[in-house]
Amino acid sequence: MTKSESLEEYALDHGIMVFRHLPLVERDSYAVRVKGRCSIAITPRRLAAAEEVVCLAHELGHCETGSFYNQKNIYDRWGRHEYRANKWAIKRCVPKNELETAIRAGFTEPWELAELFEVTEAFMRKALFYYKYGYIM
Repeated sequence: MTKSESLEEYALDHGIMVFRHLPLVERDSYAVRVKGRCSIAITPRRLAAAEEVVCLAHELGHCETGSFYNQKNIYDRWGRHEYRANKWAIKRCVPKNELETAIRAGFTEPWELAELFEVTEAFMRKALFYYKYGYIM
């Protein structure tokens, strides 16, 4: 099972609808919660497979952590929601124990690890930084 299929199955099991053919203009993906139900829209026609995995995992992170913006709350911070979604996505797509196993097996370059985990190199670098320093830049 590919990483994308695994994330799709996770969404289905958790009642999260994923729409793949909505014409998104400003973003490649988007998550919303309406009446307690989460939905995700992705425009895969513009994305490589690894980019699609990262987008889906990130949007699932918004759904699973409840990290949605509230424009009516002046104290709500955009960065806090993005951080929570990214952290969830990292833990889901690049579990620490699997990353350590891969590194011990000789996969040491970020691009090699990205290929192995089916994510983008930028996302893998973010995951490596998170596991090394405990926070996301």
